[in-house]
Amino acid sequence: MGISRRALMASALASGLFTGRREAFALAGEPFPVFESDAKEIPFKFRRRSVDYATNEPPGTIVVNTGDKFLYHVEGNGRATRYGVGVGKAGRSWYGEATIGRKEKWPIWVPTPEHLAEFPDMIKHIHGMPGGKDNPMGARALYLYQGDVDTVIRIHGAVKPSLIGRKTTAGCISLINIDIIHLYERVQLGARVVILPPDA
Repeated sequence: MGISRRALMASALASGLFTGRREAFALAGEPFPVFESDAKEIPFKFRRRSVDYATNEPPGTIVVNTGDKFLYHVEGNGRATRYGVGVGKAGRSWYGEATIGRKEKWPIWVPTPEHLAEFPDMIKHIHGMPGGKDNPMGARALYLYQGDVDTVIRIHGAVKPSLIGRKTTAGCISLINIDIIHLYERVQLGARVVILPPDA
């Protein structure tokens, strides 16, 4: 006797074969979901691409243009990988040169006094919010130092793709998770970072 289509679908659902299209396209090897499709949720001009980029900075340098909301990873020979970013309050108030002093996957987030003043309920994370899909630091974080001094500026993942290309209420420099993973894998400890003011 043949099996009806309805019975077949019910059997497949019960066995967990269909988990939803979004879950099916989650990036492999990550402890929490990261989706390639997030790139389609940001304006086209802020999607990652290789571009012409004239600069005197050496290959491997990160240049953040906070005014245009772009981060450039210098490749050399007049080329760079460009990423769209969100720029938080901290990212709008700190400009200058630094180096990548630390790299973390799914980092712990600790709210700053400024965060607590604006969002008092964040006091529950005063000892640190573990990495995960709701953590404001996202999937990766690059920590900016000047010598041995932590600048408290981070380049990190964004929980919501809608934050890209915008001024955000809190945080530093954020990329969608799929992009911060891409950048993280290509940046070395000690790499130079230049953050430009909005009018540069």
